[in-house]
Amino acid sequence: MNRLTQAVVMLLFGGAIIRATVTGMFLRYVKEGLRPFLLATGTLLIAGAVMTIWYELRALGHHHDDPGGGHGHHEPRVGWLLILPVVGLLLIAPPALGAFSAGQAGSIMAEQSDSDYPPLPPGDPVPLGLLDYAARAVFDDGKSLTGRTVRLTGFITEGPGGTPMLARMVLTCCAADGRPIKVGLTGDPVVDAAPDTWVQVDGVYSGKVGTDPVNDAKVAYIEVKSWQETTEPERPYA
Repeated sequence: MNRLTQAVVMLLFGGAIIRATVTGMFLRYVKEGLRPFLLATGTLLIAGAVMTIWYELRALGHHHDDPGGGHGHHEPRVGWLLILPVVGLLLIAPPALGAFSAGQAGSIMAEQSDSDYPPLPPGDPVPLGLLDYAARAVFDDGKSLTGRTVRLTGFITEGPGGTPMLARMVLTCCAADGRPIKVGLTGDPVVDAAPDTWVQVDGVYSGKVGTDPVNDAKVAYIEVKSWQETTEPERPYA
């Protein structure tokens, strides 16, 4: 593959990175904190590609102006096929990790706090992340949750015996290291949504603590008071 082809691929790849970062698509691959690094990488790729294309076209013009210049050989056209994955990245948004990934990996648990958990903000239901709820429920025995209605958002995954659980994937760096945080569901009404369905659950603290059969991690439970299906959030990972 000649340098002109390489430059075009670089240009498209840099454009794909910029587009994914600006539109938020990058959140399906990596954590939000990497946004500035992705923007910088995409900008450098585009700048390098533009400079290479300019130099190559300039050299090509000089070659044509030289009557003594011979005919350069053509690079195999198969090199242009490398553009296809980049075009796919530009046009197709991959799905976020979901129920299948959650079912294959054991639930993680937030680290125990060295101090008391702060009180929840006023107003019910109070939106709470699954990690925060699980930590308060397991390590604080639900002291900061008692008497409050909380709202958890996640996707449905299959738990022990086929029972539904609420889950969210947690990234350390990128989707490749994603692991789930799972919260069990009890109470009435029963959440009967299909796996991978995103739901919003309003409920209260449940003293029940289960075990994830995949890795024996402790799993907090919430007593469901109401639930409804919802759309996948812009930031699907916890």
